[in-house]
Amino acid sequence: MKLSDFDFDLPEHLIATRPARPRSSARLLVADAGTIADRRVSDLPQILRPGDLLVLNDTRVIPARLTGTRTRATPQGDAAARIEVTLLEPAADGWQALARPLRKLRVGEVIRFGDALSAEVAEIGTTGLRLRFDAMGEAFDAALNRVGAMPLPPYIASLRAPDAQDRDDYQTVWARHRGAVAAPTASLHFDAPLLDALAARGVEFVHVTLHVGAGTFLPVKVDDVTSHRMHAEWGEVTDDAAARINAARAAGRRIIPVGTTALRLIESAAAADGTMRAFQGTTDIFIYPGHHFRVTDGLMTNFHLPKSTLLMLVSALMGRERIKEIYAHAVAGQYRFFSYGDASLLLV
Repeated sequence: MKLSDFDFDLPEHLIATRPARPRSSARLLVADAGTIADRRVSDLPQILRPGDLLVLNDTRVIPARLTGTRTRATPQGDAAARIEVTLLEPAADGWQALARPLRKLRVGEVIRFGDALSAEVAEIGTTGLRLRFDAMGEAFDAALNRVGAMPLPPYIASLRAPDAQDRDDYQTVWARHRGAVAAPTASLHFDAPLLDALAARGVEFVHVTLHVGAGTFLPVKVDDVTSHRMHAEWGEVTDDAAARINAARAAGRRIIPVGTTALRLIESAAAADGTMRAFQGTTDIFIYPGHHFRVTDGLMTNFHLPKSTLLMLVSALMGRERIKEIYAHAVAGQYRFFSYGDASLLLV
C-alpha cells in the first residue's frame, strides 16, 4: 500500500475553523456498504437503534499551548526572546514539549509564561525538549489554566489564533480526565439535548479514556504505509466498561465508538475473539486496510486529512474504494472537514 493511495483533493474553503452552533446542528453523512444519506447529527436518535452502545472518550484537553519569553545575558545587556511551546506528555521529571524556535534554547535556561508559571529547560532533543516547571499537581493545573491556550490543530492554527471561545468549543461535554493535547473531535458534536434524546431512544453509552497526543497530527513520511510507526498514547478501559461492552456483544447489539481514538483503544484492548478486557497503558496500534476489527460495528467520525493515518483507519473499516466514494460525495456536497467540521456515521 502506497501513501498516494490515500490522497484526495480538498478545497481549502472546506476546512472548518469554527464548529457548528449548536453542536448537534452539524451535518452528518450516513454510509453503509451500499448507501449514502445526508443528515444532521441531531438526527442520530432516529438513525441509531435502541440498544446500540456508543463508546465515548472522556479525556479532557489541557490548554497545552504556551507563549513565553527566555532571558539571556548578552554583551549589550539582557535580551528577551519569544518562545512558543506545546506540551506533549508528562515525563518522569517535567513535560515533553515542542518549542519554536528550538535551536535557540539552551539547557538550564528559564522560560517565563507570565507571572503564573515558568519552566527550566532540562533537556533538548532533535525535535523537542523536556521542561521542568516551577509548579506541580493542582498548582500546575491552575497556572496552566491561567496562561495556556487550547492546542488547536495546525490546519486551524495556521488560519487563526486560538481564543477564549475555543476553551468551550474544543472540549467535549463529558470531558473528565485531564491529559489530552488534542480533542476527540467526533465527540464535539454532542450536546446535552442530544444525549437526552439518545438515552430516551434506548441508545446506551460507555466511557473509556485515551489521552490524545499531538502525534495524531504528524504526517506519514514513508511511501510504504505498512512501515509507518504510530505514536503511543495512554488509555484505560475499566473493568466496568469492558463488562458492558461484552454484555452488549453477547446480546447482539452494535458497538459504535465515537471517534477514532475510542475505536483504537477498544481494538487494542479486545482479545482475538472480540472479548473486551480491562486495559491500562499505552497503545500504538496502527489500523490500515487489512486490519481485522475485533469489536467495532460502526464508527462516528469527522472527515480526515489526505494521506493521514485516520483516513487509513476509515479505509480499513469501509474499504478503500468505498471511502473514496464517501469522500467524493462529501467534497461535492460541501461538507466541512477536520476537527471543527461535519461528521460521518460509517456502518459495517
